[in-house]
Amino acid sequence: MPAGEKVLLVDDHEDNLFALYSALSPLGYPLESATSGDAALKAVLRGGVAVTVLDVVMPGVSGLDVLRYMQRLEQTRRIPVILVTGMGVDAQLSRTAMRLGAADLLVKPIDPWSLCIKVRYLHRFAHRPWEPVPPTPAPPTTRAAHS
Repeated sequence: MPAGEKVLLVDDHEDNLFALYSALSPLGYPLESATSGDAALKAVLRGGVAVTVLDVVMPGVSGLDVLRYMQRLEQTRRIPVILVTGMGVDAQLSRTAMRLGAADLLVKPIDPWSLCIKVRYLHRFAHRPWEPVPPTPAPPTTRAAHS
């Protein structure tokens, strides 16, 4: 299998993994599952992951810990991560997810169609060559006219 084709599904509850798998299998991408943060890290380090759907709250290594680690490594920092939480909308979690570089933050129960759209888009994006985005130039300064 070419590098970066799999979608990694990570949740410590088997029923949630089954729901994610059922929602995403029609897309036709190879799916891999992990039931812990440690297993998720091992999977992304093995390579071949294009997109990760990652539960935030798990025993031991949390989803946020996994994302922090992925952002530190060159080989994993460009893998888009969709964080999933059952804790409801939380402004602090949203800020942290954004700061850590999450592609999205979804609240359970997840709409399967929305998840498919997001994963399909990110999967396509993952297969494009990465180009750094140039910094946004500062707006020009204007001098007040002297009369």
